[in-house]
Amino acid sequence: MNSSQWIVYHAGKISLRVDRRIPRTAAGLILAALIILVLHVGIGEYTIAPMDVLRTIIGQQLGDQNFHFVVMELRMPRALVAWLVGAALGASGALIQGLTRNPLASPDLTGVTAGASAAAVTLIIFLPQTPDFWLPIAAFCGGLLIAAMLYLLAWRDASSAGGDSPIRLILVGIGLSAALGAFTSFALTFGELWYVQRAMMWLTGSVYATDWVDVNLILPWLIVCLLLAVYGARDLNALNLGEDIAQGLGLRLTFKRGFLLVLSVALAAITVTVAGIIGFVGLIAPHIARRLVGTMHEGLVPTAAFVGGFIVILADFIGRTILQPTEIPCGIITSIVGVPFFVYLLWKREKIS
Repeated sequence: MNSSQWIVYHAGKISLRVDRRIPRTAAGLILAALIILVLHVGIGEYTIAPMDVLRTIIGQQLGDQNFHFVVMELRMPRALVAWLVGAALGASGALIQGLTRNPLASPDLTGVTAGASAAAVTLIIFLPQTPDFWLPIAAFCGGLLIAAMLYLLAWRDASSAGGDSPIRLILVGIGLSAALGAFTSFALTFGELWYVQRAMMWLTGSVYATDWVDVNLILPWLIVCLLLAVYGARDLNALNLGEDIAQGLGLRLTFKRGFLLVLSVALAAITVTVAGIIGFVGLIAPHIARRLVGTMHEGLVPTAAFVGGFIVILADFIGRTILQPTEIPCGIITSIVGVPFFVYLLWKREKIS
């Protein structure tokens, strides 16, 4: 790659090399997300002009006292949660695809989100008195358990055979997802109606009725995990060169893989606790990010987060407004786009092979 494509920042003994495309792309994606956010907050049964939305956000007093309640209490938290959930899924997908060197991998297709969802639903239905504080922890443990099973059933065997097996990884993930789906259906069938209704929220893939509590729950988790993911992105570049080269560079493969896998599971699990299963975002966002900034993971991971945030907030905006007053969960919108995209990727890989 031409050296003119890079920007080098120096701070004492620390230097950081950034592709010139990354700041421009990130700024464009953030601007696009802000535009959708303003439209998302302003359009609805109670319509508010974009300028009034902006004035309300910055704290200006307007003539209609309802503006503040509608904007800041009803719609703004939902829009922010949608963006944060998408960002977490996008970054998680980039990490999983980098770890497995498999462009078909994603948190939902590998069963990670299904494991997180099954754990959360189990807690809600069978242990209803458990404080909400434990939901993210339960979801994380469920996702991590499925990731460990995936590694034992597909990844380790493929590595010992001399290479990765993308199709085996996907098939094992689909099988684990099916088994978890059966367990979740069993829990919903025999649970009490009140708790079943609450648990159904995790299965629709929706940010409906989210509030500032959900924003405060996911935001610190996302910031910490995303910073750690960017920090470990250079190791992903080494892993993608092959195990022998990575070991020759002094990389501790087991530790680094485990560390990045835990980060990916943590990012996917937190989305389940506030929005249920929103499919295909972790698959689509990294592919779009590669087209925008290339394959170097230092830029790919944060760009995938920005792309994922834009996808989910746009999907929620479409689902909320296209059939007013009826709402379509954003998970349905992303699946409508994601299924043909997944089929296209499968067809493309078969064509290349």
